[in-house]
Amino acid sequence: MATPHHGHHEHRGHGRHQEAAHDHGHRHVDEDMLSVEEAYRQIMACFSPLETEEKPILECLGQTLAVEVRSPLSLPPLANSGMDGYAVRREDIAGASEQAPVNLRVIGLVAAGQVPDRSVEPGTAIRIMTGAPVPPGADTVVPFEETDEISRRNTGRPLSDIDIQADLPLGCNVRPAGEDVQAGELVLEAGTVIRPSEMGVLASLGLERARVTRRPLVSVLSTGDELASLGEQLAGGKIYDSNTFSVAASVVAAGGIPKILGIARDNLDDMHRKLEEVADSDLLVTSAGVSKGDYDVVKDVLTERGDINFWSVRMRPAKPLAFGMLRGDSVRGTGRPIPLMGLPGNPVSAMVAFEMFARPAIRMMLGRQRLARPMVEGVLTGPIYNTDGRRVYARVEVEKRDGVYYANPTGPQGSNILTSMSRANALAICPEDLPRKEAGERVDIIMLDWNEEVDI
Repeated sequence: MATPHHGHHEHRGHGRHQEAAHDHGHRHVDEDMLSVEEAYRQIMACFSPLETEEKPILECLGQTLAVEVRSPLSLPPLANSGMDGYAVRREDIAGASEQAPVNLRVIGLVAAGQVPDRSVEPGTAIRIMTGAPVPPGADTVVPFEETDEISRRNTGRPLSDIDIQADLPLGCNVRPAGEDVQAGELVLEAGTVIRPSEMGVLASLGLERARVTRRPLVSVLSTGDELASLGEQLAGGKIYDSNTFSVAASVVAAGGIPKILGIARDNLDDMHRKLEEVADSDLLVTSAGVSKGDYDVVKDVLTERGDINFWSVRMRPAKPLAFGMLRGDSVRGTGRPIPLMGLPGNPVSAMVAFEMFARPAIRMMLGRQRLARPMVEGVLTGPIYNTDGRRVYARVEVEKRDGVYYANPTGPQGSNILTSMSRANALAICPEDLPRKEAGERVDIIMLDWNEEVDI
């Protein structure tokens, strides 16, 4: 089982954590909280790659190959030219130079896609285009720039013969048959992510379809009486539902397919109705209703219909988290249990919890080998404060100057301040056992987005 990318911070240890908490008496540590690693371990133990599907290769971008691919042919199938020029015998051009050219009789032309119908005999050459098969008898291609072709064209002289003006080594500009791939060779391993380059490889082998691990369908449900749908007029005390959109977008970015269920109100009937829509899903992600102070209706319905754990995780933001299984017999239309992940309601908390736990689960279902975000080490330009012995994931914008990564905090770090998340491309970590990280200190950084607009 893969470990989370934040796992290598655990060497700082729970024993030291408790000691540090004692040293900084103002920081209260809730011993009932799970570590990030333990929550991750319990969650990821419930996921595995999904079943496979076969589909047209152009629809497979971002998916993982479920089976290895061996080439049905050699690439290139025939020796071919790497340049526009003349196919010759190396021994015929030995010693050729601009001052002492070798004249050869031109006996034909072969273009890309054609099969040569003549052989190169001593004292002859065949005009050849890039990618065209090298004719029998030839072993070297002389680029037209190394001949007097341009001069002949400019003066109207015929191309029935040509002066070779360079002594090139044997095999120059000839691409051997099978240089890229040999027939029967393993080309792509199972588990390979299909990027544009892999798409090109599959097409070059003549493969129209590929067998891949299918994308997970992830139901997204926001909860709360205070939420308004987009397009509605805001009444007093209402706020627009942003979590549906940030979570659904995160599902897409992770490689899943979101199914938006909308908003469930804080009553039993509405929650039950919404849960009837998840039968075809591989994961249900909810937001809000999982904190100690939240209405019990969400917890009551989820507990009634499944085996759900409500946790406090030793992290900030995103302390409250729910995870478990909706029983198959509790959701109409399915006989299988459905994993449920209950994110906190605050928008930044929801996004950070998704990053730490839902994203790797989706990637596991996709058959991805690497579940973690990239991590770098950099220098803080502003402090990170840790007041309560939780691991802090601070929103930062990372930039690279003179080969060093700098992590610039993006402003107020409240879990309700979504704009500071929009300005961030990374999360900088202050471990549980430290009361703060100061400006100028080195820090571990989880890269959320290698932003093309930022030089990193």
